Amino acid sequence: MDNFEKMKESLKALIAFPSVQEEASENKPFGEGVYNALNYFLTLAQSFGFKTINYDNYIGEVDFGEGKTEADEIAVLAHLDVVPAGDLSAWKYPPFEATEIDGKIYGRGATDDKGPAMVCLYCLKELKDEGFVPNKKIRLILGCNEETGWKCIEHFKQVSRFPDYGFSPDGDFPVIYAEKGILHAKFAFKRLSDELKELCGGERINVVCDKCEAVSPLNRDLAEQCGVVEEEGKLVARGVSAHGSTPEKGVNAILKMVKYLEGVGVIDGRIREYLFEDKMGLKELKDETGNLTMSPDIIELCGDEIKVSVDFRYPSLLDGEKLVEALKLIAPVEILSHQKPLFNDKEGYLITTLLNVYNEETGETSEPIAIGGGTYARALKYGAAFGPESGEDCRIHQPNEFVSIENLKLQFRIYKKAIKELSK
Repeated sequence: MDNFEKMKESLKALIAFPSVQEEASENKPFGEGVYNALNYFLTLAQSFGFKTINYDNYIGEVDFGEGKTEADEIAVLAHLDVVPAGDLSAWKYPPFEATEIDGKIYGRGATDDKGPAMVCLYCLKELKDEGFVPNKKIRLILGCNEETGWKCIEHFKQVSRFPDYGFSPDGDFPVIYAEKGILHAKFAFKRLSDELKELCGGERINVVCDKCEAVSPLNRDLAEQCGVVEEEGKLVARGVSAHGSTPEKGVNAILKMVKYLEGVGVIDGRIREYLFEDKMGLKELKDETGNLTMSPDIIELCGDEIKVSVDFRYPSLLDGEKLVEALKLIAPVEILSHQKPLFNDKEGYLITTLLNVYNEETGETSEPIAIGGGTYARALKYGAAFGPESGEDCRIHQPNEFVSIENLKLQFRIYKKAIKELSK
Protein backbone atom coordinates (compact mmCIF):
# COMPACT_ATOMS: atom_id res chain seq x y z
CA MET A 1 0.00 0.00 0.00
CA ASP A 2 1.29 3.47 -0.79
CA ASN A 3 1.11 6.30 1.72
CA PHE A 4 -2.24 7.54 0.47
CA GLU A 5 -3.95 4.17 0.95
CA LYS A 6 -2.32 3.75 4.35
CA MET A 7 -3.49 7.24 5.25
CA LYS A 8 -7.09 6.34 4.39
CA GLU A 9 -7.00 3.33 6.70
CA SER A 10 -5.44 5.36 9.51
CA LEU A 11 -8.10 8.02 9.07
CA LYS A 12 -10.86 5.43 9.36
CA ALA A 13 -9.32 4.17 12.59
CA LEU A 14 -9.11 7.72 13.94
CA ILE A 15 -12.75 8.50 13.06
CA ALA A 16 -13.79 5.42 15.04
CA PHE A 17 -12.81 7.16 18.29
CA PRO A 18 -15.85 9.17 19.50
CA SER A 19 -13.71 12.14 20.48
CA VAL A 20 -16.55 14.34 21.72
CA GLN A 21 -15.78 16.28 24.89
CA GLU A 22 -17.00 14.49 28.02
CA GLU A 23 -16.56 14.93 31.76
CA ALA A 24 -12.91 15.10 32.77
CA SER A 25 -11.37 12.18 34.62
CA GLU A 26 -7.87 11.54 35.95
CA ASN A 27 -5.30 12.57 33.28
CA LYS A 28 -8.10 12.86 30.73
CA PRO A 29 -9.15 16.53 30.72
CA PHE A 30 -11.62 16.11 27.86
CA GLY A 31 -12.80 12.57 28.48
CA GLU A 32 -12.03 9.05 27.29
CA GLY A 33 -12.76 9.41 23.58
CA VAL A 34 -10.55 12.46 23.06
CA TYR A 35 -7.76 10.85 25.10
CA ASN A 36 -7.85 7.72 22.96
CA ALA A 37 -7.82 9.68 19.70
CA LEU A 38 -4.76 11.69 20.78
CA ASN A 39 -2.94 8.58 22.02
CA TYR A 40 -3.64 6.76 18.73
CA PHE A 41 -2.39 9.67 16.64
CA LEU A 42 0.84 10.17 18.60
CA THR A 43 1.57 6.44 18.70
CA LEU A 44 1.13 6.29 14.92
CA ALA A 45 3.48 9.25 14.45
CA GLN A 46 6.08 7.58 16.68
CA SER A 47 5.92 4.47 14.52
CA PHE A 48 6.97 6.66 11.58
CA GLY A 49 10.07 7.77 13.48
CA PHE A 50 8.89 11.23 14.50
CA LYS A 51 9.48 12.83 17.88
CA THR A 52 6.16 13.38 19.66
CA ILE A 53 5.15 15.34 22.73
CA ASN A 54 2.00 14.87 24.78
CA TYR A 55 1.23 17.98 26.79
CA ASP A 56 -0.71 16.42 29.67
CA ASN A 57 -3.37 15.02 27.31
CA TYR A 58 -4.57 18.54 26.51
CA ILE A 59 -2.74 18.79 23.20
CA GLY A 60 -0.11 16.86 21.26
CA GLU A 61 2.76 17.59 18.91
CA VAL A 62 4.64 15.79 16.13
CA ASP A 63 8.03 17.28 15.13
CA PHE A 64 9.94 16.94 11.86
CA GLY A 65 13.31 18.61 11.44
CA GLU A 66 15.33 20.78 13.77
CA GLY A 67 15.69 24.33 12.46
CA LYS A 68 18.75 26.43 13.11
CA THR A 69 17.13 28.75 15.68
CA GLU A 70 13.88 28.92 17.61
CA ALA A 71 12.61 31.33 14.97
CA ASP A 72 13.04 28.67 12.30
CA GLU A 73 9.76 26.88 12.98
CA ILE A 74 6.50 26.37 11.16
CA ALA A 75 3.25 25.32 12.83
CA VAL A 76 0.53 23.13 11.34
CA LEU A 77 -2.42 23.35 13.74
CA ALA A 78 -5.20 20.75 13.55
CA HIS A 79 -7.64 19.27 16.07
CA LEU A 80 -8.84 15.79 16.97
CA ASP A 81 -12.00 16.60 18.92
CA VAL A 82 -15.36 16.66 17.14
CA VAL A 83 -18.87 17.93 17.76
CA PRO A 84 -21.56 15.44 18.85
CA ALA A 85 -23.19 13.28 16.21
CA GLY A 86 -26.60 14.72 17.08
CA ASP A 87 -29.72 12.84 15.96
CA LEU A 88 -28.41 9.39 15.02
CA SER A 89 -31.54 8.63 12.98
CA ALA A 90 -30.45 11.34 10.52
CA TRP A 91 -27.21 9.50 9.66
CA LYS A 92 -27.12 7.11 6.72
CA TYR A 93 -24.06 5.40 8.20
CA PRO A 94 -22.83 5.20 11.83
CA PRO A 95 -20.95 8.44 12.67
CA PHE A 96 -18.04 6.66 14.37
CA GLU A 97 -17.44 3.75 12.02
CA ALA A 98 -15.98 5.52 8.95
CA THR A 99 -17.92 4.03 6.05
CA GLU A 100 -16.29 4.29 2.61
CA ILE A 101 -18.82 4.18 -0.21
CA ASP A 102 -19.29 5.86 -3.60
CA GLY A 103 -15.95 7.64 -3.42
CA LYS A 104 -16.56 9.14 0.02
CA ILE A 105 -15.66 8.37 3.63
CA TYR A 106 -18.55 9.12 5.98
CA GLY A 107 -18.01 9.80 9.66
CA ARG A 108 -17.91 12.55 12.25
CA GLY A 109 -14.62 14.40 11.84
CA ALA A 110 -13.92 13.15 8.31
CA THR A 111 -13.45 16.77 7.23
CA ASP A 112 -13.52 18.63 10.56
CA ASP A 113 -10.74 18.01 11.39
CA LYS A 114 -9.45 14.45 11.61
CA GLY A 115 -9.10 14.08 7.84
CA PRO A 116 -6.73 17.03 7.34
CA ALA A 117 -4.81 16.15 10.52
CA MET A 118 -4.13 12.65 9.24
CA VAL A 119 -3.28 13.88 5.74
CA CYS A 120 -0.70 16.29 7.17
CA LEU A 121 0.91 13.51 9.24
CA TYR A 122 1.28 11.33 6.15
CA CYS A 123 2.64 14.29 4.19
CA LEU A 124 5.40 14.56 6.79
CA LYS A 125 6.00 10.82 6.50
CA GLU A 126 6.26 10.94 2.72
CA LEU A 127 8.64 13.90 2.81
CA LYS A 128 10.76 12.06 5.38
CA ASP A 129 10.70 8.86 3.30
CA GLU A 130 11.86 10.84 0.26
CA GLY A 131 14.86 12.17 2.20
CA PHE A 132 13.67 15.76 2.42
CA VAL A 133 15.50 17.69 5.17
CA PRO A 134 13.59 20.82 6.21
CA ASN A 135 15.52 23.96 7.10
CA LYS A 136 12.82 24.78 9.64
CA LYS A 137 11.30 22.60 12.32
CA ILE A 138 7.79 21.57 11.32
CA ARG A 139 5.52 21.25 14.35
CA LEU A 140 2.24 19.44 13.71
CA ILE A 141 0.16 20.43 16.74
CA LEU A 142 -2.99 18.44 17.59
CA GLY A 143 -5.54 20.21 19.75
CA CYS A 144 -8.23 18.38 21.71
CA ASN A 145 -10.69 21.15 22.66
CA GLU A 146 -11.15 23.24 19.53
CA GLU A 147 -14.90 22.75 19.36
CA THR A 148 -15.70 23.64 22.95
CA GLY A 149 -13.45 26.28 24.43
CA TRP A 150 -9.79 26.13 23.33
CA LYS A 151 -8.57 25.06 26.76
CA CYS A 152 -5.99 22.99 24.89
CA ILE A 153 -4.56 26.16 23.37
CA GLU A 154 -4.50 27.90 26.75
CA HIS A 155 -2.61 24.95 28.23
CA PHE A 156 -0.13 24.88 25.35
CA LYS A 157 0.71 28.54 25.89
CA GLN A 158 1.50 27.75 29.53
CA VAL A 159 3.84 24.84 28.84
CA SER A 160 5.29 25.66 25.41
CA ARG A 161 5.16 28.37 22.76
CA PHE A 162 3.81 28.69 19.25
CA PRO A 163 5.90 29.44 16.18
CA ASP A 164 5.15 32.81 14.60
CA TYR A 165 4.12 31.35 11.22
CA GLY A 166 1.89 28.51 10.20
CA PHE A 167 -1.45 27.32 8.92
CA SER A 168 -4.48 25.42 10.16
CA PRO A 169 -6.02 22.84 7.78
CA ASP A 170 -9.46 23.59 9.17
CA GLY A 171 -11.13 26.02 6.78
CA ASP A 172 -11.40 26.52 3.05
CA PHE A 173 -9.20 26.62 0.00
CA PRO A 174 -7.68 28.58 -1.65
CA VAL A 175 -6.43 30.34 1.54
CA ILE A 176 -8.14 32.39 4.25
CA TYR A 177 -6.57 35.74 5.00
CA ALA A 178 -9.18 36.89 7.53
CA GLU A 179 -11.53 35.36 10.08
CA LYS A 180 -14.38 37.15 11.78
CA GLY A 181 -14.43 37.77 15.50
CA ILE A 182 -16.28 35.13 17.50
CA LEU A 183 -18.40 36.19 20.45
CA HIS A 184 -20.41 33.71 22.50
CA ALA A 185 -23.03 35.33 24.70
CA LYS A 186 -25.75 34.02 27.03
CA PHE A 187 -28.89 36.16 27.40
CA ALA A 188 -31.39 35.93 30.27
CA PHE A 189 -35.13 36.49 29.73
CA LYS A 190 -37.89 36.17 32.32
CA ARG A 191 -40.28 33.23 32.15
CA LEU A 192 -43.78 34.71 31.85
CA SER A 193 -45.72 31.77 33.26
CA ASP A 194 -45.01 28.81 35.52
CA GLU A 195 -47.05 26.73 33.08
CA LEU A 196 -43.76 26.39 31.22
CA LYS A 197 -42.31 23.44 33.15
CA GLU A 198 -39.36 22.43 30.99
CA LEU A 199 -37.41 23.87 28.05
CA CYS A 200 -34.16 22.70 26.53
CA GLY A 201 -32.56 22.67 23.11
CA GLY A 202 -29.09 22.54 21.57
CA GLU A 203 -25.88 20.74 22.52
CA ARG A 204 -23.11 23.12 21.40
CA ILE A 205 -23.05 26.88 21.06
CA ASN A 206 -21.43 26.62 17.61
CA VAL A 207 -23.96 24.14 16.19
CA VAL A 208 -27.44 25.09 14.96
CA CYS A 209 -29.98 23.36 17.22
CA ASP A 210 -31.72 20.41 15.55
CA LYS A 211 -34.00 19.43 18.46
CA CYS A 212 -35.83 21.48 21.09
CA GLU A 213 -38.15 20.11 23.79
CA ALA A 214 -40.60 21.72 26.21
CA VAL A 215 -43.32 20.90 28.70
CA SER A 216 -46.01 23.54 28.30
CA PRO A 217 -49.74 23.95 27.60
CA LEU A 218 -50.75 22.33 24.31
CA ASN A 219 -52.53 24.21 21.55
CA ARG A 220 -52.71 21.69 18.73
CA ASP A 221 -53.54 24.16 15.95
CA LEU A 222 -50.70 26.51 16.93
CA ALA A 223 -48.30 23.60 17.37
CA GLU A 224 -49.01 22.37 13.85
CA GLN A 225 -48.60 25.89 12.49
CA CYS A 226 -45.20 26.27 14.21
CA GLY A 227 -43.86 22.83 13.36
CA VAL A 228 -44.11 21.48 16.91
CA VAL A 229 -45.33 17.97 17.73
CA GLU A 230 -46.28 16.11 20.90
CA GLU A 231 -44.16 13.10 21.79
CA GLU A 232 -44.39 11.13 25.03
CA GLY A 233 -45.86 14.03 26.98
CA LYS A 234 -43.43 16.62 25.67
CA LEU A 235 -43.52 19.20 22.90
CA VAL A 236 -40.78 18.64 20.34
CA ALA A 237 -39.49 20.81 17.50
CA ARG A 238 -36.95 19.48 15.03
CA GLY A 239 -34.59 21.27 12.69
CA VAL A 240 -31.39 20.69 10.73
CA SER A 241 -27.98 21.21 12.30
CA ALA A 242 -25.25 23.32 10.69
CA HIS A 243 -22.10 25.13 11.70
CA GLY A 244 -22.78 28.18 13.87
CA SER A 245 -20.82 30.38 11.45
CA THR A 246 -23.25 29.52 8.62
CA PRO A 247 -26.65 29.31 10.35
CA GLU A 248 -28.43 29.83 7.04
CA LYS A 249 -27.42 26.28 6.07
CA GLY A 250 -29.48 24.81 8.89
CA VAL A 251 -33.00 24.99 10.29
CA ASN A 252 -33.07 26.13 13.92
CA ALA A 253 -35.47 24.06 16.05
CA ILE A 254 -35.34 26.71 18.78
CA LEU A 255 -37.11 29.24 16.56
CA LYS A 256 -40.01 26.85 15.97
CA MET A 257 -40.38 26.28 19.71
CA VAL A 258 -39.97 29.96 20.58
CA LYS A 259 -42.77 30.93 18.19
CA TYR A 260 -45.04 28.35 19.76
CA LEU A 261 -44.24 29.23 23.38
CA GLU A 262 -44.66 32.91 22.64
CA GLY A 263 -48.02 32.11 21.06
CA VAL A 264 -49.29 30.41 24.23
CA GLY A 265 -47.99 33.29 26.34
CA VAL A 266 -45.28 31.63 28.43
CA ILE A 267 -42.12 33.33 27.07
CA ASP A 268 -41.01 36.83 26.15
CA GLY A 269 -41.44 37.84 22.48
CA ARG A 270 -38.09 39.63 22.61
CA ILE A 271 -36.32 36.29 22.20
CA ARG A 272 -37.77 36.00 18.72
CA GLU A 273 -37.58 39.71 17.88
CA TYR A 274 -33.97 40.33 18.87
CA LEU A 275 -32.20 36.99 18.56
CA PHE A 276 -33.92 35.59 15.47
CA GLU A 277 -35.48 38.52 13.64
CA ASP A 278 -32.61 40.89 14.53
CA LYS A 279 -34.63 43.89 15.67
CA MET A 280 -31.41 45.85 16.33
CA GLY A 281 -30.14 45.35 12.78
CA LEU A 282 -26.89 43.78 13.90
CA LYS A 283 -26.69 41.57 10.82
CA GLU A 284 -26.40 44.69 8.67
CA LEU A 285 -22.92 45.34 10.09
CA LYS A 286 -20.35 44.38 7.47
CA ASP A 287 -16.94 44.99 5.93
CA GLU A 288 -14.84 43.24 3.28
CA THR A 289 -14.95 40.03 5.37
CA GLY A 290 -18.75 39.87 5.24
CA ASN A 291 -21.79 40.54 7.41
CA LEU A 292 -22.27 39.82 11.08
CA THR A 293 -24.04 36.50 11.71
CA MET A 294 -25.92 35.39 14.81
CA SER A 295 -27.04 31.89 15.69
CA PRO A 296 -29.05 31.21 18.90
CA ASP A 297 -27.97 27.61 19.42
CA ILE A 298 -28.82 26.68 23.03
CA ILE A 299 -31.93 27.43 25.08
CA GLU A 300 -32.63 26.28 28.64
CA LEU A 301 -35.03 26.98 31.48
CA CYS A 302 -33.14 27.97 34.64
CA GLY A 303 -35.56 28.68 37.47
CA ASP A 304 -37.65 31.66 36.41
CA GLU A 305 -35.27 32.62 33.61
CA ILE A 306 -34.87 31.42 30.05
CA LYS A 307 -31.21 31.43 29.03
CA VAL A 308 -30.34 31.63 25.34
CA SER A 309 -26.74 31.17 24.18
CA VAL A 310 -25.88 32.84 20.89
CA ASP A 311 -22.95 32.44 18.51
CA PHE A 312 -22.00 35.81 16.98
CA ARG A 313 -19.47 36.10 14.13
CA TYR A 314 -18.62 39.75 13.51
CA PRO A 315 -16.66 41.44 10.69
CA SER A 316 -12.89 41.47 11.17
CA LEU A 317 -12.57 45.27 11.19
CA LEU A 318 -15.45 45.83 13.63
CA ASP A 319 -14.73 46.83 17.24
CA GLY A 320 -15.82 43.82 19.27
CA GLU A 321 -16.14 45.79 22.49
CA LYS A 322 -18.72 48.06 20.89
CA LEU A 323 -20.69 44.98 19.91
CA VAL A 324 -20.64 43.81 23.54
CA GLU A 325 -22.08 47.15 24.65
CA ALA A 326 -24.86 46.86 22.06
CA LEU A 327 -25.80 43.37 23.26
CA LYS A 328 -26.43 44.70 26.76
CA LEU A 329 -29.40 46.61 25.35
CA ILE A 330 -31.19 43.37 24.43
CA ALA A 331 -31.29 41.68 27.86
CA PRO A 332 -28.95 40.88 30.75
CA VAL A 333 -26.03 39.13 29.07
CA GLU A 334 -23.02 37.05 30.07
CA ILE A 335 -20.06 36.96 27.67
CA LEU A 336 -18.98 33.32 27.60
CA SER A 337 -15.99 33.74 25.32
CA HIS A 338 -14.56 36.26 22.90
CA GLN A 339 -12.01 35.52 20.19
CA LYS A 340 -10.76 38.63 18.44
CA PRO A 341 -10.68 38.62 14.62
CA LEU A 342 -7.75 37.51 12.48
CA PHE A 343 -6.63 39.74 9.62
CA ASN A 344 -3.57 39.08 7.44
CA ASP A 345 -1.92 41.12 4.70
CA LYS A 346 -3.03 39.52 1.44
CA GLU A 347 0.37 40.36 -0.07
CA GLY A 348 2.39 38.99 2.85
CA TYR A 349 4.73 36.00 2.70
CA LEU A 350 2.41 33.46 4.30
CA ILE A 351 -0.71 34.19 2.25
CA THR A 352 1.11 34.49 -1.07
CA THR A 353 3.07 31.27 -0.49
CA LEU A 354 -0.01 29.23 0.35
CA LEU A 355 -2.08 30.79 -2.42
CA ASN A 356 0.62 30.06 -5.01
CA VAL A 357 0.78 26.43 -3.91
CA TYR A 358 -2.98 26.05 -4.26
CA ASN A 359 -3.14 27.72 -7.67
CA GLU A 360 -0.17 25.73 -9.00
CA GLU A 361 -1.70 22.42 -7.92
CA THR A 362 -5.19 23.19 -9.23
CA GLY A 363 -4.46 25.37 -12.23
CA GLU A 364 -6.77 28.03 -10.85
CA THR A 365 -6.20 31.78 -10.40
CA SER A 366 -8.02 32.12 -7.10
CA GLU A 367 -7.73 34.96 -4.60
CA PRO A 368 -7.60 34.86 -0.77
CA ILE A 369 -10.93 34.75 1.04
CA ALA A 370 -12.42 35.64 4.43
CA ILE A 371 -14.67 33.39 6.54
CA GLY A 372 -16.95 33.51 9.55
CA GLY A 373 -15.48 30.36 11.05
CA GLY A 374 -12.77 30.50 13.67
CA THR A 375 -9.66 28.33 13.43
CA TYR A 376 -6.49 27.74 15.37
CA ALA A 377 -4.77 30.06 12.89
CA ARG A 378 -5.63 32.99 15.14
CA ALA A 379 -3.46 31.48 17.88
CA LEU A 380 -0.41 32.39 15.78
CA LYS A 381 1.16 35.76 15.15
CA TYR A 382 0.91 35.11 11.42
CA GLY A 383 -1.53 32.28 10.81
CA ALA A 384 -3.94 31.32 8.06
CA ALA A 385 -6.60 28.67 7.61
CA PHE A 386 -5.73 26.66 4.52
CA GLY A 387 -8.24 24.10 3.23
CA PRO A 388 -9.47 21.41 3.28
CA GLU A 389 -12.88 22.41 1.88
CA SER A 390 -13.04 23.17 -1.80
CA GLY A 391 -16.65 23.68 -2.78
CA GLU A 392 -18.23 20.37 -1.75
CA ASP A 393 -20.98 20.42 0.84
CA CYS A 394 -19.18 18.02 3.15
CA ARG A 395 -21.75 18.61 5.90
CA ILE A 396 -19.48 19.81 8.67
CA HIS A 397 -21.33 19.78 12.03
CA GLN A 398 -24.24 18.05 10.32
CA PRO A 399 -25.37 14.43 9.97
CA ASN A 400 -23.56 12.47 7.25
CA GLU A 401 -20.34 14.48 7.37
CA PHE A 402 -17.95 13.10 4.77
CA VAL A 403 -14.75 13.65 2.86
CA SER A 404 -14.46 12.60 -0.76
CA ILE A 405 -11.49 10.55 -1.89
CA GLU A 406 -10.91 13.16 -4.59
CA ASN A 407 -10.65 15.89 -1.96
CA LEU A 408 -8.27 13.78 0.17
CA LYS A 409 -5.98 13.40 -2.83
CA LEU A 410 -6.09 17.16 -3.41
CA GLN A 411 -5.27 17.76 0.25
CA PHE A 412 -2.34 15.36 0.06
CA ARG A 413 -0.79 17.13 -2.90
CA ILE A 414 -1.36 20.62 -1.58
CA TYR A 415 -0.34 20.11 2.04
CA LYS A 416 2.80 18.21 1.09
CA LYS A 417 3.91 20.99 -1.22
CA ALA A 418 2.92 23.77 1.21
CA ILE A 419 4.85 22.20 4.10
CA LYS A 420 7.87 21.79 1.83
CA GLU A 421 7.73 25.39 0.60
CA LEU A 422 7.27 26.92 4.06
CA SER A 423 10.13 24.88 5.54
CA LYS A 424 12.75 25.46 2.85
